[in-house]
Formats: sequence, structure tokens, C-alpha cells
Amino acid sequence: MDGPAVTRREVLRDPDGGPAEADAVAVEEPLEIRVGGEPLVITMRTPGEDRFLAVGLLFAEGVLESLADVGTVAHCGRAGDEGFENVIDLTAGPGVALDASRLEGTRRGTLTTASCGVCGRRSIDDLLARIGPLDHARKVPRAIARAAPEILARSQDAFPRTGGVHAAAALTADGALLAAAEDVGRHNAVDKVVGKLLYAGTLTDAALLVVSGRVSFEIVQKAAAARVGVVVAVSAPTSLAIDLARRASMALVAFARDGRMNVYAGAERLE
Repeated sequence: MDGPAVTRREVLRDPDGGPAEADAVAVEEPLEIRVGGEPLVITMRTPGEDRFLAVGLLFAEGVLESLADVGTVAHCGRAGDEGFENVIDLTAGPGVALDASRLEGTRRGTLTTASCGVCGRRSIDDLLARIGPLDHARKVPRAIARAAPEILARSQDAFPRTGGVHAAAALTADGALLAAAEDVGRHNAVDKVVGKLLYAGTLTDAALLVVSGRVSFEIVQKAAAARVGVVVAVSAPTSLAIDLARRASMALVAFARDGRMNVYAGAERLE
């Protein structure tokens, strides 16, 4: 049984020939996130762990300040209805009023697109005005940063079967795995990880975030909002990701492969 993240589609092997085979592929479906019944964003994601995705995404954007802001998180409609699992609604916790103006600002920001909508110095200024630079001095051994991609790879289930999903994981400063997630969207994988940490009460234990692909502004933004001081990527960084990491006093490591890595920001955070 493949589960919600993996399905089967026919494939013809060329030039091998022969009959069509059933190939494992990553599932991609839309998820509409609502807050108090009001539609907020639609994101393309891999089904499963939607509660963590919704909470992690809204936390990264400043809509939620902690898990105490969350009342219920549930899919809308009835089980068996078409699209039932593709709409999820989050309600505020007791005595909590979510900032409507913040929701409006979010609609104009990163939530309205998968990987664009934020750019330049103003984006960094706005983010740091909200969250401030990371002020704790917790360090991560360089050996842990170099080993992080392998720790991430061992946590992946769908990628070895499909080759079609990204992954993210949060580690402690000594390399212990706190949470991991896979998704067709690299940003969704990070949101799922942050959501898991919030529900487990281990967000403050997270010292390093590792991602399977390139690292963009949005990934560093989510790590900064979660107060995770070290970001490690298997692939390349973008210019704005580097600029944000430097401004936020974070370490940014990229091209972490085969025991080697490039440090683009925050070398002082690596022991």
C-alpha cells in the first residue's frame, strides 16, 4: 500500500520496450487553508500531515504566535465527499482573536504564491521588524552540519520510491532528529516540520534545519521565524537567502554533500 504520499501511474520504459508498468509517483493535490471559515491560501502539497502544514505555515507568517493561539484544525465537509481532504479550517483558541489586518497582509505576501511574491531589502526589513534577529548564541558542531543531509536522507520514505518530493528535518545541536517531513513543495516540508515541533513542544530544542534542495528566502524566513539559527541545504542558496541569513545572524550552509559544505553566512555559529 503506497499511502497518501505515493500513487501509481502507467509508464512506458523507453527504449526498453515492453508493456506499460505501474510506476510509483508522488501525489500532488491542492490544499485550501481557512482561518475561522475564511479562505486564506491555496497551496499545492503532498496530502498527509495537513494539520502540521497549516499550523507551521501560519506560524511562519506571524498569524499564529504559539500553539496556544490554535483551537481546532480540521478538514471541512464529510469523509467520502470529493475534495474532502483538500480543505482545512483552523479556528482560534479560547480568548484568542487573530489579527485580521495581519491576515490581509499575508494575502499580499508569500502565502499567495508557492515560491515568489517576496523580494529585496524591504522584504528582509519587514521580516526582521516582526521577528527581530536571532539573539541566542547556541552553536552547532561543523561535523553535525556536514552530517545533516545524511540524517535527512535516512528519514525519507517517499523519495526513494518516487524521486519526486522534497524533504526537511529539524535537529538538535548534537544531531538528534526532532522532526522530518516530505512534500512536493520544499516550503511545505519545512512548514510540516515546524508544525510538528509546535505540537510536540520541542521547537526551542531545534538548532538546525536541513532541506533536501536549494535554499531560498522563504526557507530562511521560516527558519528565522522558528528561531532556528542554522540552515543546511543540499543544493544552492539564492542571493536573498544569504542576505537574510546574514542580517538575522543565522548560519547558512549550502552544497552540503559528501562530507563537504559551503558556509555563506554565520560561520561563528558553527563550532
